[in-house]
Amino acid sequence: MLSDLTKGKLIIFAAPSGAGKSSLIKKIVESSDGKIELSVSVTTRSPREGEEHGRDYFFVTDEEFNALKIDNAFIEHATVHEYQYGTLKTFIDEKTNSGKDIILDIDVQGYEQIKKSFVDTISIFILPPSLEELEQRLKDRGLDSENVIKKRLVNAKSELMYAESFDHILVNDNFEKTIEYLKLIIFDEKKSYDSRKSNNILKDLLDK
Repeated sequence: MLSDLTKGKLIIFAAPSGAGKSSLIKKIVESSDGKIELSVSVTTRSPREGEEHGRDYFFVTDEEFNALKIDNAFIEHATVHEYQYGTLKTFIDEKTNSGKDIILDIDVQGYEQIKKSFVDTISIFILPPSLEELEQRLKDRGLDSENVIKKRLVNAKSELMYAESFDHILVNDNFEKTIEYLKLIIFDEKKSYDSRKSNNILKDLLDK
């Protein structure tokens, strides 16, 4: 892992809603002995139950968000499911300059912006085992209406088209196995893993 005198990296995660990305990120952060933190994004959506301003997100109005865009305050920003999301430059600079690796949980739009500006990144796209499984996971978590779930599934198809532009593609069909692969990617970059299964599943998802 990084020493305190080394600038931290950006570790970028993207996935369709319901692929299990948040649970994977939480486990990786817990396994990092404090050397990896999750970036706190700015968003215009309302807090969900249990979420806190400054811990889970910085919750702002559309007017406040647009003012930050005008001030060029974001390293990336995107509109996702009708809400705006962005990552503050000041937050990333403060953390990486102190030697922290930072995980960005972002949309593919944001990744396209970041990869043009940052060299020292690791990018990971998380796949669901199937679109049917993705739909079931969205229903099981009980956060969205049927109409929103349908919209998320439509968006998932377009997001999957960007997967091959990421450094790594992992299918999250077995949580513990996916965590093992993520640890290889993030903590021991010299080791490799078998990516054929994930590549095959991506092909199947795109062919549907």
